Amino acid sequence: MKKHSKHKELIMLPLLFVAILLCIGGHFILQPSYQDSSIAEYSLAALPFILFAIVIIAIKMAIKAEQKDP
Repeated sequence: MKKHSKHKELIMLPLLFVAILLCIGGHFILQPSYQDSSIAEYSLAALPFILFAIVIIAIKMAIKAEQKDP
């Protein structure tokens, strides 16, 4: 069993915070006061794709960190 490095996990924290902020922002945009805004509609449509891109970046970072570790 490999030991986990804290440094590897700390590198992922900014991605986690960005994902959390995007989720909170998406719920904020869903408010009825933004119902007629077209920019809100486009932002909500792009939100899953942005989150999926963050997941791909996190996976690539994890693979690179595992390959670096002997």
